[in-house]
Amino acid sequence: MWQTYYTPTSIEEALRLLAEHGPEARIVAGGTDLLIELQRGVRRARVLIDVTRIGRLDQARLSEDDVVHIGPTMTHNQAAASDLLVERGFPLALACQSVGTPQLRNRGTIAGNLITASPANDTITALWALGAQLKLRSVRGERTLSCPDFYRGVRQTGLAPDEMVVDITFPSLAPHQRGTFAKLALRRTHAIAVVNAAVVLTFEDSHSDTIAQACITLGSVAPTIVRAPEAEDALVGAPLTPERIGRAAELAAQAAAPINDIRSGADYRREIVGVLVRRALTALSEGREQDAFSSTAPMLWGRTQGRFPRVAGKTIRHRDDGPEPIECTVNGQNVVVQGAGGKTLLAMLREDLGLTGVKEGCGEGECGACTVWMDGIAVLACLVPAPRAHGTQIVTVEGLTPDVGEGLHPVQQAFIEEGAVQCGFCTPGFVMAGASLLEEIPHPSHEQIVAGLTGNLCRCTGYYKIVQAIEKAAERAAERQKGH
Repeated sequence: MWQTYYTPTSIEEALRLLAEHGPEARIVAGGTDLLIELQRGVRRARVLIDVTRIGRLDQARLSEDDVVHIGPTMTHNQAAASDLLVERGFPLALACQSVGTPQLRNRGTIAGNLITASPANDTITALWALGAQLKLRSVRGERTLSCPDFYRGVRQTGLAPDEMVVDITFPSLAPHQRGTFAKLALRRTHAIAVVNAAVVLTFEDSHSDTIAQACITLGSVAPTIVRAPEAEDALVGAPLTPERIGRAAELAAQAAAPINDIRSGADYRREIVGVLVRRALTALSEGREQDAFSSTAPMLWGRTQGRFPRVAGKTIRHRDDGPEPIECTVNGQNVVVQGAGGKTLLAMLREDLGLTGVKEGCGEGECGACTVWMDGIAVLACLVPAPRAHGTQIVTVEGLTPDVGEGLHPVQQAFIEEGAVQCGFCTPGFVMAGASLLEEIPHPSHEQIVAGLTGNLCRCTGYYKIVQAIEKAAERAAERQKGH
């Protein structure tokens, strides 16, 4: 898929490599879109430049001028867990929580979602409504583009081949501003938006209910994200009332220009635009927009905070047929693998290390059968380049061990006792996800267990037994804790 994989330790080195290799190079962070495009032959990239080991690029901060800054490697899970984004950029935090699954959100980044430039991508709609700008840098210099200037069409942006997104900014929501995000997909989780919408309202002051300014953005209804100016104008100058909400919803639907595709017909999409805008405005009028956000949703990042360790020193290079080894710790053992520089982590684990407990169910991040832990964080091995594992600690189902003593992990034992194994193919992924959940939340609710397993599919449709097994493992852990 690629021939050379670089792991730079500074932005300056990443930009130098981009300039050196030109259009043949691509920046990779989460890789949740890029790797699928490479596997399908939709995109070609001879050189990948991994920026996820550069320090301090995965953070959000508030500057003195009340502008929110988001680093280019901040993941969707990190964004959803950020108090700053929940308080000062709520539509974005809510959009990030609706992306994919916990395993995908642990690797997928906001910047990657923006650069992929699909009009159905959730974070673009939210950031467009928040008035975001993207700072682009190359060895030639730096420039800043607004969302309308950055996007040129379906999967088309103004990003030059030698440029990298180094910062995403938007004015933080003030006390007299409120916003939210809404989405309809073909299933409740792990699905691309049929339609999404974001709304940001500015009131005359923090004590007024009169709207001074409105922004309504719509996704998956045009080649790029679009605004609904007539609907916005209908809201300005008065409080939110059911009549005004209804009128704005109708006008928003008229602003859409959707197409028919495999996920929906154009007429249905247009109807749903009105439904989503009405729901969003109603939630804002009643002050319950926060109800759509879960502050206790599992991240599947165990006892970490979802931050992968950085590396220091020189740029690391791996080639698909080169002698540079991938050195990492797998299930507690130091391993050195040669000839895997052009593979995925899944292929390396199975083919080079013989760890066949890691299953390939789909190869594109849909099923969760290849879930492993990388530096304590649950990720999908099929969407992780093998060179990204250099210097990391990997745990597969073969290396999952109990906290104390010997034998099976409590989740494994509970799977056996509850009959949750079934055909067994998806079981390793479920076990790894469940064990990660209990590392993070030792006593999860039923709803948290279900949410934590949304990234794993069972073809035998035996989810009840799987959930019961996780509940049993949690109960036993609680009993063991009481005994001590």
